[in-house]
Amino acid sequence: MLLYVLRHGVTRWNKLKKVQGTMDIPLAPEGIELAEKTGKALRDVPFDICFTSPLTRARQTAQCVLGDREIPVIEDKRIQEIDFGVLEGTQFKDAQGKIVSREMEIFFEDPLNFKRPENGENISDILKRTREFWIEKTTDPALADKTVLVSSHGCAVRALLQNIYQDPAHFWHGCVPPNCSINLVEVKDGKIRLLEEDKVYS
Repeated sequence: MLLYVLRHGVTRWNKLKKVQGTMDIPLAPEGIELAEKTGKALRDVPFDICFTSPLTRARQTAQCVLGDREIPVIEDKRIQEIDFGVLEGTQFKDAQGKIVSREMEIFFEDPLNFKRPENGENISDILKRTREFWIEKTTDPALADKTVLVSSHGCAVRALLQNIYQDPAHFWHGCVPPNCSINLVEVKDGKIRLLEEDKVYS
């Protein structure tokens, strides 16, 4: 199995530095452009199936990458972005890029100690649900020889990849995955290898 784990393209809220989470914000024009560039770069990849977060920005990105391929596209809430609860829609960085929210500072700098917001999730929650998805798909005999696109979100992508990193203390693995970046994973004979990391086609 080859898994192309994709983060969605840029949204208006990404540019405005607003906490997005489960808010259903579509791609901005430049997000569509980058997703289409990614699609061109991957046009010869013979995808068999796509799993996507149900949120519009992930679905749009998957559509741009897949183009006119007629393959199953299956929504799965387990790879949806972390739910920030009452924090969603708030500003977390100022115009200079400085984090102005104490909660979000912890989220980015010490994520395992990010407290679950009211009506929201913490890192343990997203690790648990993305792991359920990961185990289910990577052990499914029907997918063993398939090429799979997984269209998801920054925090959810890092949570998925923790199944490879096995290092939750360094959850972000150096950074939030860039918009439209690809992490290419090979699952073969019970072994998992990360072939490409945070690759952006621009």
